[in-house]
Amino acid sequence: MGRNNERNIKKHNDKLHKAQDKVKQAQILRKEKLKQITKKFNENKTSEEI
Repeated sequence: MGRNNERNIKKHNDKLHKAQDKVKQAQILRKEKLKQITKKFNENKTSEEI
């Protein structure tokens, strides 16, 4: 029996996709945080100018 049987391939792909999803989720989270920080900064900036 070879190493590349269906079960091993599926296990590897599941692990890979899980890692990719984790990275993708982290990027989305960072973008959201950045939006919030930018929004807060802009609010503070406009309130200081007035």
